[in-house]
Amino acid sequence: MRKKITAAFGCVCLAFVCLALVAPRVVHAADAEHGKQVFAACAACHSDKPDAIGPSLRGVYGRTSGSLEDFRYSNAMMRAKLTWNDDNLRAYIKDPQAKVPGNRMPFGGFRGDKDVEDVIAYLKTYR
Repeated sequence: MRKKITAAFGCVCLAFVCLALVAPRVVHAADAEHGKQVFAACAACHSDKPDAIGPSLRGVYGRTSGSLEDFRYSNAMMRAKLTWNDDNLRAYIKDPQAKVPGNRMPFGGFRGDKDVEDVIAYLKTYR
C-alpha cells in the first residue's frame, strides 16, 4: 500500500513539473498609462520644443531612426536605419549603446521589463 501511495505521489509531482514546463507563461498586457509616467524620465530631453536636447518622440513608433529633418542626429543613429518597432525599441530602451553603438544619447536604459513594455505601449499612442 505504501509503495502505491509513494508511486501515486511521484506521478502527481511529475505531472505538476511537466505542466509547469509546458504551460504558457503569464503575460501581462502593457500599460500605456504607466508607460506615460515612466516616459517622464525621457521627456526632459525628448520634448516638442525646438531647443530640445533630443529629437521629438511624437510619432516615433514606425518611424526610421535618424529621419526627422529638424534634428541633428549622430552619424551612428543615421546609419542605423532602424524602424522603431517593438523589437528595436525594446532593445534600444534597455541598452541604447548596445543597440546603436556610438549614439549620443547619455542614458543607460531602463532595466525593468515591465517599464520597457509600458513605455513602448505609450509610444504607440504618442502621436
